[in-house]
Amino acid sequence: MGPNSLVSRVGYWYATTVGFVWGSIWSTGKITRRNGLFVFTGMPKWTFGRGGSCVGGCYLTDRNVSADVLEHEAVHKEQWQRYGMIFPILYFFAGRDPLKNRFEIEAGLEKGGYIRRPRVGRTAAGRVAAGNPSGSRAATGPAGGRTAPTNTEELT
Repeated sequence: MGPNSLVSRVGYWYATTVGFVWGSIWSTGKITRRNGLFVFTGMPKWTFGRGGSCVGGCYLTDRNVSADVLEHEAVHKEQWQRYGMIFPILYFFAGRDPLKNRFEIEAGLEKGGYIRRPRVGRTAAGRVAAGNPSGSRAATGPAGGRTAPTNTEELT
């Protein structure tokens, strides 16, 4: 039984079913389909871990749904697809510290909100101290002026 095996796929679909049922029961917010995930918002905080939890193809959260976070969670969905029901066990043994957990590192610590981007400050000369020494405003936004495409479909 290796990654992406039939057993892994069955485990992924089982986890997605569990996540979908759990989200349907407890979600008090919008349910949308974004980045290939079923996104359940308005979940009580005790129904998920940290800022949100990915269970199979479902993302359960209160309101943590920025484009960066959803991109991060989409990687967790791929991890669920790769490992199936063994993923929670592998995740557990990778440790609770997201800075050392290989699955969080693969998903992107910055996009997951575990580390922050350096703040851009101005020098006395009025130039940007980090990222854009010319001080021009040509590159704006979290991705240097590029924004991730959003694939949103409201389900409720």
